[in-house]
Order: sequence, then structure tokens, then C-alpha cells
Amino acid sequence: MRKIKTFLIEDSGLMRIMISDALRSDPDIELVGTANNGKDGASKSQHLRPDVIVSDMIMPEYDGLYAVRSIMASHPTPVILLSSLGKTTPEIFDALNAGAFDFIDKPQTKNPEEFKSALWALKDKIKLAYGLDSNTLGKRFGKINQNEHTFGSSLLYDILVIGSSTGGPSAVETIVTQLPANLPIPVIIVQHMPERFLISYAQRISTLVPLPVKVSKRNEAICPGVIYVTSGDSNVMLKKESSGHTVFKNSTKTYKEYNHPSVDCMFESVADIFSSKAIGVILTGMGRDGSHGLLEIKKKGGLTIAQDASSCVVNGMPQSAVDIGAVDYIVNLKEIPGFIMSCF
Repeated sequence: MRKIKTFLIEDSGLMRIMISDALRSDPDIELVGTANNGKDGASKSQHLRPDVIVSDMIMPEYDGLYAVRSIMASHPTPVILLSSLGKTTPEIFDALNAGAFDFIDKPQTKNPEEFKSALWALKDKIKLAYGLDSNTLGKRFGKINQNEHTFGSSLLYDILVIGSSTGGPSAVETIVTQLPANLPIPVIIVQHMPERFLISYAQRISTLVPLPVKVSKRNEAICPGVIYVTSGDSNVMLKKESSGHTVFKNSTKTYKEYNHPSVDCMFESVADIFSSKAIGVILTGMGRDGSHGLLEIKKKGGLTIAQDASSCVVNGMPQSAVDIGAVDYIVNLKEIPGFIMSCF
């Protein structure tokens, strides 16, 4: 396999040197060029045609969002964004919606060897993004659904739970923006993302949909017609209280595939409580998290859906669920909202 041609956009001279050295240390990666702002980066990368672009998010004048929009408009290429730890910017989600592949936190250490070691996640994402079909990136949802749906007095399902990872923020938005304004069941979203970003993500979704959106809180009872984004400070599950209320709880159980938050953890608890009255959806993402939890929902008689490979940024999680027999229906992302509503 030839080396992965990678281009770096970073305004800090020191960080540009350290990240460049870390990337060059990987035998599978070739650094073909650098730039110090989004405008320069978009121009140079159009000429160099790298396989993957790595860009800082926060830069003066022409930032990462500018770079992503320019790159996706002129020469669509997977872009991995670098976020400074402690700085949460809503523009991250605008960049993901505009076509960015994913984002990671910059290592905080200034020790060169420690820095190289800490950038393993970036190198992994570069290799994952290599060869990606850029048509799967970018804005997915169309006009927001402000209409109401006619529901019968007896519902077939009492909860919708969605799990996603890489490519998930835009995919989730595609679904929730098409749900009716009078949806009578709770929606729970488990998105692999650092805790501090999940708060901003929930706030972003709330600006896109007529339904109320909240970040889950321990001991809070779930309510119909509310979209919940599970917090990322622990693995989150549901528990049926003696009062009859179903509440969020922090789980002490850890999982092999992913933790904080774990899709499997939430899916398993939904299967235990709601059985055949649950709809489980597994979306784009790396790894296998969610597949075993989705299988539990199916075993209990619930409805299980996986995003199809052609609309996934990364088909790892959906394919893993398909491979173990956890999926009832494989559906293209754009068709999932309508498919869900048809089940009612």
C-alpha cells in the first residue's frame, strides 16, 4: 500500500512542527505540505491533492470551518479537525455538517516524544479516512419537519434509541430533524464524543428541531416527546423505579468496545425495560459498539434498524450488528426517519 498523502493546516509554528514530526514518524503516512490558515490550506491542498487533510479548528481570520467549507466545495477530501482541550466551539458541529470527517483533541504535553505517542488517535483516524468516499460526508438533512403526525391511541413502540460514532452527528441530525413535532415517545441518542462536546451538541440539535432536547442527568425520569443526548462522563443506562418512572442511571459496568458513553450499555437496558416496545437504530461508526445491545433488543421482540453501507461514513458498527444477526432492516440514512414513522 502506498503512503497516505496528508496535508496539515495549523497556525501555531511550534504545533505545526510537533504534529509534522509525529506524522512523519508513521511509515504509512507521507506529509505532503502544511499551511498556517484555512484559506492558504484550502488553496495549497487543491493543488497538492492529498488523501487526508488535518486542520486546526481555531485559527485567526480563516479557521477550520472556513477550510472545510472551501475544501468540500472545490475538492472534497476527508478533513480531521484538531480541537484544543478546554475549548469547546459550536463551530465544530458546523464543520462536521459541512463535511469534516471527525475531530480529536490536541495532546497537551509539549514533550516531543510524549506528544508523538499521544497522537496515535490522529494517525488511526487518518488511516480510517484514507480512501473514504467523500460523497458520504457533509450535510444530510433537508427542510426541518415542523408537521404533526397522526398517532393511534395505542402505540406499537414506546421508545426510540439511536447509537452512533464517527459520522454520527450529521447522521443523527438527518433523523431527528425529520421526526414529527408531536412525537409521543422519548428519543435517546448515544453518540461517541467527549463529554464537553455533548453539551454543545445537544444545544445544536435543540436549534434544529421543534422537540425539546436535553442532556441526560442521573435520576431524571424520561418523558415522551423529549430528545435526550446521553452524557459522556460515564456509561448511562435506564432503570425502572418502583414508582413506575424510568430514569437515567450511571452504570459501573465497563465494555470492551467503548465507554463513556457506551451504546451497548444503553441498548441493553432499553431491551430489559421496553422489550418489544423498543426501536433500536445503529448508525455510522468505527468499531462494534452497540451490536450486542441491538441484538438484545431484537431478542426481546423490538424493532432493529442499521444504516446501510452506502450512506455510512464508516460502516463498522452497522456491519458488526448485521454480522451477528442483530438487524431486522438495513435502511439508507435518508429513508430511516420515514421508515421509523411508518412503523407506527
